[in-house]
Amino acid sequence: MNIYAVIDLKSFYSYVECVDRNLNPYETPLVVADKSRSKNTIILSVTPYLKNKGIPSRLRIKDLPSGENYIYAVPRMERYLEMSNNVFSIILNFISEEDLHIYSIDECFINLTPYLNYYKLNPYDLVKKIKCEIKNLTGLETTIGIGENMFLAKLSLDNFAKQREDGIFFLKKEDVFKNDFNIFPLNKIWGIGDKIMAKLNYFGIYSYKDMLKANKNFLMNQFGIIGEELYQHINGIDDTNIREKYIPVSTSLTNGQTLFFDYDYIQTKLIIRELCDDLTQRMRLMNKTCGCVSLYIGYSKNGSFFRQLSLLRQYDSSFELYSALLQIYEKFIDKEKKIRKVSITFSKLKQYNSYFQIDLFEDCKKQEKLKLLENTIDNIQSRFGNNSIMRATALLKHSTIIERHGFIGGHKR
Repeated sequence: MNIYAVIDLKSFYSYVECVDRNLNPYETPLVVADKSRSKNTIILSVTPYLKNKGIPSRLRIKDLPSGENYIYAVPRMERYLEMSNNVFSIILNFISEEDLHIYSIDECFINLTPYLNYYKLNPYDLVKKIKCEIKNLTGLETTIGIGENMFLAKLSLDNFAKQREDGIFFLKKEDVFKNDFNIFPLNKIWGIGDKIMAKLNYFGIYSYKDMLKANKNFLMNQFGIIGEELYQHINGIDDTNIREKYIPVSTSLTNGQTLFFDYDYIQTKLIIRELCDDLTQRMRLMNKTCGCVSLYIGYSKNGSFFRQLSLLRQYDSSFELYSALLQIYEKFIDKEKKIRKVSITFSKLKQYNSYFQIDLFEDCKKQEKLKLLENTIDNIQSRFGNNSIMRATALLKHSTIIERHGFIGGHKR
């Protein structure tokens, strides 16, 4: 029998901020949000103290209840990544890398099976040992779900471990068939989102118990291959092997931005170019080339469009890829509307080859010079930072590139 665990860092961002300030997260009304942006800014995390008062972990600043002297902590993604890496390093002191699957910045799966005999501990005592080590070395609290497969471990974490005083719960396959076992609503079950839940509700399926009664063929007819997976999971079956790492055949890269105010037709071109420059550099550092570009434009009030363009050959030049994005933009943009969201995607990525088919209609020497120039820029930025060398347009009023380079995942470092 296999045994898995899911380790979740409790109220991660706010907990890190409290640890760094020597504050007690259970007594401190701290929220992680950049108050200087606007009242509509989304809060990334609140302390357990605020959660215990019924304040959710995700809301906007304007929705915070009055009556508390809130402490606002500006998000520091670089610090959170550092603490996350520290935690994963601690876990790797107990298990091998092949038995660790990092699910997110604050959550991971581990395969306990090979280590129970090695440490001569039962699953509960082994994860408690890991939990105490994380607490002692980082000051962070964890919640841990244990199960006989990855699905049951995640189900245990989300619905039971977080309610226990010690933050640990072991869910066995036999438990899901007991009369007192039930979960409601369905979106509390890993893998069931709001859309799937709404469809299941339409057919009179509202809880875990209802799902257990559902016919496999019915689920497959309604949801296809997802229906079969739902049936397996609800019956406590999950054959996923954590050691079989998934390597996608085709990958894509995306870069986007929600603008702080409305941009017009001309101003948005600058944002597209800056997003393209950053994403192309990222792609080149991965030693990849692009065969298809996509552009999403979201208007300020109503409407949007998303279009893609397949390229005649693979490119890794910002000049070529921006030209392709501009073709899409000019063809589909409504010049009268204001724009608030821009996103670009490079797909059909392939490994870079030092040789490529020369376009007879292009100047070969010009292509070589452009390639040399872009490689030089990449080297300078890699060594001295992204703001060390940029286009002169970065100094224009509507440019956002200098500010964005100071962010990780849309938040300050």
